[in-house]
Amino acid sequence: MDPALLRDRELFKKRALSTPAVERRHAPTSDSFKKKKARLEQGGTSGSKQPSDTSNGTFNLKALSGSSGYRFGVLAKIVNYMKTRHQRGDTHPLTLDEILDETQHLDIALKQKQWLMSEALVNNPKIEIVDGKYAFKPKYNLKDKKALLRLLDKHDQRGLGGILLEDIEEGLPNAQKAIKALGDQIVFVSRPDKKKILFYNDKSCQFTVDEEFQKLWRSIPVDSMDEEKIEDYLKRQGISSMQESGPKKILPVQKRKKPASLKKRRFKTHNDHLAGVLKDYTDVTPGKQ
Repeated sequence: MDPALLRDRELFKKRALSTPAVERRHAPTSDSFKKKKARLEQGGTSGSKQPSDTSNGTFNLKALSGSSGYRFGVLAKIVNYMKTRHQRGDTHPLTLDEILDETQHLDIALKQKQWLMSEALVNNPKIEIVDGKYAFKPKYNLKDKKALLRLLDKHDQRGLGGILLEDIEEGLPNAQKAIKALGDQIVFVSRPDKKKILFYNDKSCQFTVDEEFQKLWRSIPVDSMDEEKIEDYLKRQGISSMQESGPKKILPVQKRKKPASLKKRRFKTHNDHLAGVLKDYTDVTPGKQ
């Protein structure tokens, strides 16, 4: 090769290396920009599909079938349903499948169903098992108005007082109808908390008291005596007093104020420097010294 050409080639390389070069980028075309935007939109929509169930304001209870809240929600619905049907007069027991069918919970998981059978319904105080089936267990299991009257009479004879109306409505089917049929054989008393109590109206205790005894009764003054003094007097006479069975009023606890620290008052004394010179003339009568 010609040495002159080689020399020119080396000089061209040196000049090329010493001259800085800036690459010019091509502007993106409209087609490529649209394709990139479409890819971003598809990725955003696919990522936002997952939380759409909760963002639209709807809440699927079945999605929480494994949570304890769903468990106890189903249990509460079953107990309330069993209570309602018992109050209607449907006292025959049901199987678990029948209960789930009537409460519209046939689609619960097998784990939840096993929990209801082995723990929840067995240990619930308002549910009893009868021949492998489940029935509602009220506080007082009453069949009709005669059973209610016998129960109130028994409470009256034993000195147990009355029975709450809500307990009777829980255990007696069609309770309001039975109570209305009993009429004046029972007595209603309202407590301070507005709960009603039923008492047996013992008509054998209704008798006429002689007017002389009424005057003696009214002649005893008890205005100046409080309940504690009356109770102490009855105890001394061998008579037991009736205790109040209603709810007790809880008085607010009053905070005791701390006694203020008593500071000793200091009195200013005068003429201390004349203590041995002055004389006391209080005992000397006037005119005599």
